[in-house]
Amino acid sequence: MVRLSINGVDRELDMDPATPLLWALRDGLRLTGTKYSCGIAQCGACLVLVDGKPVHSCTTPISSVMNRKITTIEGLSADRSHPVQQAWIEQEVPQCGYCHSGQILAAAALLEKHPQPSDTLIDEVMREVLCRCGTYPRIRKAIKRAAELAQSDKEA
Repeated sequence: MVRLSINGVDRELDMDPATPLLWALRDGLRLTGTKYSCGIAQCGACLVLVDGKPVHSCTTPISSVMNRKITTIEGLSADRSHPVQQAWIEQEVPQCGYCHSGQILAAAALLEKHPQPSDTLIDEVMREVLCRCGTYPRIRKAIKRAAELAQSDKEA
């Protein structure tokens, strides 16, 4: 048995510790917001947060994330109230939407570390998650808007 802390809940899975985290999430826990795409940690569709940092779940064995806090897109906020989620909706960022769980989690981690990121920093960080639809200008705009929303929340 493997014990993982997923979205604030301790879970036990009867899986090989070498299993990639992606498959533990999708197959073991039915958390399908984390997407499979390339399988080689190159596209970012599978990003989750481990202790607040983006991690490619497709190549991360579950043995390496035991006793660590894992956040999936389902755990960012239950009601889409996270500033990044609000901004994504407001700015109509997704087209196909396949990459956006990874995009949203990468953006949330970026804003946690850099509450007012420059366009250059946004571009640098977000290039880790490929968007085939090319919505990068809207992604940047949404991240700027999320920073404003987060600042408003702190001031309230």
